[in-house]
Amino acid sequence: MSRRDEQGIKRREFLITAACAAAGAAGARLLGARPAAAAAAAWKMRLSASSIDYSKVPIEQACERMAAIGFEAIDIWSPHAGCPHLDDVQKRLGPQGLKDLLARHNLKLYAFSVYAGGYPKYAELLGQAGGGVAVRGSAGKCDPKELSAKTKAFIDSLKGELELAEKHHSYLAIENHGGSLLNALDSFKAFVDTNTHPRLGLAVAPYHLQAAQASVEEAIAIAGKQLFFFYAWQNAGGTGQLPGHGPTDFTGWLAALAKIDYKWYVNPFMHDEPPPDEMTKALEQSRDYLKACYKKAVRAGN
Repeated sequence: MSRRDEQGIKRREFLITAACAAAGAAGARLLGARPAAAAAAAWKMRLSASSIDYSKVPIEQACERMAAIGFEAIDIWSPHAGCPHLDDVQKRLGPQGLKDLLARHNLKLYAFSVYAGGYPKYAELLGQAGGGVAVRGSAGKCDPKELSAKTKAFIDSLKGELELAEKHHSYLAIENHGGSLLNALDSFKAFVDTNTHPRLGLAVAPYHLQAAQASVEEAIAIAGKQLFFFYAWQNAGGTGQLPGHGPTDFTGWLAALAKIDYKWYVNPFMHDEPPPDEMTKALEQSRDYLKACYKKAVRAGN
């Protein structure tokens, strides 16, 4: 082979390599152009339910009913509105008894809602049962001019609870509520901007956001990776609070969760629950509705 032929071959190889590299770079740019869509397509919705939905029956029956209709995890309530479950677990079952109960029904422990009693009372139980999220409220309403300072003071006040969360392999989620420090979107932003603790985050309750005429999608976007608990809960009466019962279209909410790649559970919720059989039928409808919304939300991201 002549020197000229060798040079020709090397030139062709160079041009082919360069063309492949350019095509690869163009493909990478194309893939990188739709990160939100890719996240939405990859996001998997998981469903949990709150034991207060079945506060009129023992915790064993609550678990049995939730598992039978396909929920993956449970949020167990302390004595808010008379719910007996968490205190009963603490006094009668203990951590191993709770783990055995959940294992029988193939349920995961997601959260303890500790609005009554407070997190410190149940921190050791939560940790010994496997760890999870403790959901609690924030502080009293404040003047908007004092929002940054009050938010910092509130987060500083959680130091002891966060030390417990670290010790017991758990997380603390602060819920928004009307008339509280954490209520409107500016308070969400103040919280997220101030909080630097990896075990402290937010529990978003759309019921209260809708009452304040605030965007649920914006709240989810602001919360981002600090969102630890999401109530699938709309501002309506009776079972109308549940997904698929009241007027709200949940598709946009689920699309917003997909966009932030929310890693926890979606929790259908209501207060003042009906009798157990009626509650089960209502949750079945919510389950099916959320699954339908999820499919639409993921398709919208493609």
